Amino acid sequence: MKRLLIIGAGGHGRSVAEAVLASGEFVVAGFLDDAFPDLERVWDVPVLGKVADLAQWHGVADCAFVAIGNNAFRQRVSARLRAAGFLLVTVLHPRAIVSPTAVIGEGSAIMAGAIVGTEVRLGEGVIVNCAAVVDHHCRVGDFGHLGVNSAMAGGSVLGTAAWMQAGSALGYGVEIEAGFVLEPGEAVRS
Repeated sequence: MKRLLIIGAGGHGRSVAEAVLASGEFVVAGFLDDAFPDLERVWDVPVLGKVADLAQWHGVADCAFVAIGNNAFRQRVSARLRAAGFLLVTVLHPRAIVSPTAVIGEGSAIMAGAIVGTEVRLGEGVIVNCAAVVDHHCRVGDFGHLGVNSAMAGGSVLGTAAWMQAGSALGYGVEIEAGFVLEPGEAVRS
């Protein structure tokens, strides 16, 4: 099994680690988190150091995943990992439903209960959080983020680094610009 280094040991990092463990696809070699050295372990997995020191941990893992909710920070750290020679992987929770026709960019996370529909296109570093729905023919730009229980109706588009917070929704064919933030429960109709 490939050894995975997870960047971020907060709530999202721990959720990603659980998805990884449930999938059985990787073994978690360790976390990097800026709470180190105060945070030394998450469960039985070591926190190896701070995010700034990521290049020195290349030999510990075969691949890496950035488990940080902040879109801009996730994008910067992903670029640093690539520059350091890390392979970025995608994490799919085994209880997510993903169409075989969906295209998912590297470094993306599809969490428990999420649904990714027919011919969906997700960019790099996308988060589709628990119970979020990305319906048929939707597009999510690089480092976009769908919060818990958010929904994109068929053909809608979430721009690069845009964020749909918990419970927000996009109507059929709606396009949201890059960097836009939908508030919890907010809906945008065509």
